[in-house]
Amino acid sequence: MAKYEITETLDVKGQNCPMPVVKTKQHIDELGEGAVLEVLATDPGSMSDIAGWAETTEGVALVDQDEGDEVFTHYVRKTERR
Repeated sequence: MAKYEITETLDVKGQNCPMPVVKTKQHIDELGEGAVLEVLATDPGSMSDIAGWAETTEGVALVDQDEGDEVFTHYVRKTERR
């Protein structure tokens, strides 16, 4: 069981780079601080793309990732901007 509560789920299955990151950014911008966005993707590149984006973007943190057989799940928390 996750150690965090999922606020919303974003389904970007079937979309390839850069759309999973673009859609994640658009969606997380609409959420309040502390919210956790679950992102469902089928693009294997989303594992490194979303991790890299979260690492270099102020106001977000990658909480967890799960590499399933067909679906890659990402958990991104909206954090306080400095």
